[in-house]
Amino acid sequence: MSVNMNEYAIEIADLKKIYAANKKSPFFAKAAKGAAGKEALKGVSLNIPRGSIFGLLGPNGAGKSTIINIMAGLVMKSSGMVNIWGIDIDKDLRNAKAAIGIVPQELAFDAFFTPAQALDLMAGLYGVPKDQRRTMELLKMVGLEDKADAYTRSLSGGMKRRLMVAKAMVHNPPILVLDEPTAGVDVELRKQLWGNVRALNARGVTILLTTHYLEEAEELCDEIAIINHGEVIAHAPTEDLLARIENKEIRFRLDRPMENAGQVLQGFAAEPVGQRSVIVRYNPSETQVGAMIEAIQRAGYGIVDISTDESDLEDVFLQLTGSSGN
Repeated sequence: MSVNMNEYAIEIADLKKIYAANKKSPFFAKAAKGAAGKEALKGVSLNIPRGSIFGLLGPNGAGKSTIINIMAGLVMKSSGMVNIWGIDIDKDLRNAKAAIGIVPQELAFDAFFTPAQALDLMAGLYGVPKDQRRTMELLKMVGLEDKADAYTRSLSGGMKRRLMVAKAMVHNPPILVLDEPTAGVDVELRKQLWGNVRALNARGVTILLTTHYLEEAEELCDEIAIINHGEVIAHAPTEDLLARIENKEIRFRLDRPMENAGQVLQGFAAEPVGQRSVIVRYNPSETQVGAMIEAIQRAGYGIVDISTDESDLEDVFLQLTGSSGN
């Protein structure tokens, strides 16, 4: 069955990138002996739905920035296909690039311009006519309308990062790429930026988010792809990824101490905790909680309370990559 290409904001198929070795590269010696250099992307394929918030996660060096740089026209791919808003970058790179706004991880600002001037300048570079520029609308969107005429150098780090989001939207692109948007910012500012992302998405903007904060991806993203060593190792709706975790914990609080937990819960990984609680670690795909409850009640114990340690995205990430993501 053929797929309607209009369903996807970004289509990536069998994308490969091999960086040629050079004398300063640790791969130079291998290349001199006939090796092909560093293979940064090994046939990555992704379909990012229009109107979604899509998370691209992976350890440092996994290939996330290479994918973004290829979309931005900063890096030439070795092979494969990249379609941005229905435009093949090989056929029309200029219009493909115009369909995305990119917020890089590094702070970049013009110290002697005001935020309003910076947005006007960026809009001019994109060829946006003066009567179609949305300078104050964008500043209001990111909460900087009261700083419109202040020098950018006087803004806090968080304000500068929000200004970068506004600059990426001056040409009204349907896709916004956020590369580690909350790196190095405090929790309060992170929540504010999350609000900005949700507001943009509510307006119909497709968001591609790379982040090291797994809480951020879990909170915001509809779908998540995890990339490691240049390959996609998982791609699914966020809830489906969370359901893949193999190890969970359940805690039973009983009506009296359980002195023989190993016998009562024989065959389960049970561990007494405190006076009247027992923790059982289990794989939900292999073990039914009902069987634990039945074993406890059969031994004559009453269950006062049951609590579970819910899996989160960090558990999935560690399970799939063996990396902390930092």
